[in-house]
Amino acid sequence: MNPHANMIYISSLILGTLITITSNHWILAWIGSEINMLAIIPLIAKQHHPRAIEASIKYFLTQAAASSLLLFAIINNTWNSGQFNITQLTNTTSSTMVTTALAMKLGLAPFHYWLPETLQGTTTMMTLILTTWQKLAPLALLVMINQSLSTPLLMGLSLLSMLVGGWGGLNQTQLRKIMAFSSIAHVGWMIMILTMSTKLTLLTFYTYIIMTATMLLMIKLLETNKMSTTMTSWTKLPILNVMMMLNLMSLAGLPPLTGFMPKLLILQELQKPHMITATMAAILSLLSLFFYLRIAYYSTITLPPSTTNYHQQWRHKINQKPYLPLMIMTSSLLTPIMPTLMMTM
Repeated sequence: MNPHANMIYISSLILGTLITITSNHWILAWIGSEINMLAIIPLIAKQHHPRAIEASIKYFLTQAAASSLLLFAIINNTWNSGQFNITQLTNTTSSTMVTTALAMKLGLAPFHYWLPETLQGTTTMMTLILTTWQKLAPLALLVMINQSLSTPLLMGLSLLSMLVGGWGGLNQTQLRKIMAFSSIAHVGWMIMILTMSTKLTLLTFYTYIIMTATMLLMIKLLETNKMSTTMTSWTKLPILNVMMMLNLMSLAGLPPLTGFMPKLLILQELQKPHMITATMAAILSLLSLFFYLRIAYYSTITLPPSTTNYHQQWRHKINQKPYLPLMIMTSSLLTPIMPTLMMTM
């Protein structure tokens, strides 16, 4: 791709998200999301590979449907309320349609089908953008209208997302697809607490970004796209391989790692008003733990079962990233500051 065109696409991607986050007008927020969508499609398809083209088409069709539903909800709400203010979402039907449209953009179940296929058809760095940056604008809109949202609807979507994210990742061998189902489950945790504590939602989102970005950067550095190739990752950088296992356990939410902190705070907030929901969420998180443990088992303990000889990868010099150690520490060691965070919240 032409460097100038690449710069324009990336600038538009950032600009569209910033417009949506900073706007107080529904039409301006919708325009920002459209700019963001149109900028990322050429970036997904820039490999000129059939899988990349297929991934970009799937992403475009899903996002276009979500944008159309969002625009219809905006028009319906304006017809009833007479204003375009984002915080004044007074119509119940419009609120449900907005929630559905933003759930499609976030990849929440049952609107999740596009996410694993899109991530599998693109590169690891585009997977990083799609699972972190692209979730910023829809989540920001949900945070702005959190007082108008239906708590039972969000609870249902979140529990379904945890179930689909955990169950769908059990039978996967491609790491990008596993990260897609991990993303679905984590977004379910974010929206579960949205109507009760937006600060907890944002804290969960920040920790999710740190852990997911660290994991995908390690996958790119070790050049492991499948579970069967993780068995040779220890021959390249043994210490990084151990850190990848810790990061996987942090994504699973095991104490005392970073991923345990937001889940503990969410369950603590939910235990009084929604005890059954909190119990179901804690049980469903065990599904995700299983496939995280399976990746760690493959990469650090044993060889995968195979009927053919596996070809050893070439041991070439890896360009180590100076920012990766800080990201690894952050994604694993933030739990000790939890009392301080609780005091500020």
